[in-house]
Amino acid sequence: MADKLVYSSKINKIRTFALSLVFVGIAIMYVGILTKKIPWLMAIFFILGMLSVILSCVVYFWIGMLSTRAVPIICPSCEKPTKMLGRVDACMHCKQPLTLDKDLEGKEFDERYNSRHYRRELKAKKKHN
Repeated sequence: MADKLVYSSKINKIRTFALSLVFVGIAIMYVGILTKKIPWLMAIFFILGMLSVILSCVVYFWIGMLSTRAVPIICPSCEKPTKMLGRVDACMHCKQPLTLDKDLEGKEFDERYNSRHYRRELKAKKKHN
């Protein structure tokens, strides 16, 4: 039985990272409450927790700005609207691999296609062949 790879939208990955920063920050501050007998240690945990929560706000703001530049498309599989970042991405709803690049249609889905370095390597390989 072959394992089917499940892809995730880049926007959803970044949002999940930001949400995890919030929970990590709250957990760090909770550890600070447990160390209230040592005020300087409690303060350090609170500061680290707050920095984590503030960083999550920055990441949420950044992905919001990035999301406004994303290309809105209709997924051919589930027919729901989704946003696409880069040359290849996955549907936010059904995880279907997507591309708007005609050169990549029919090729195996690889997130490295979004990397300029990887595209340069492919061009160099094509030239040598």
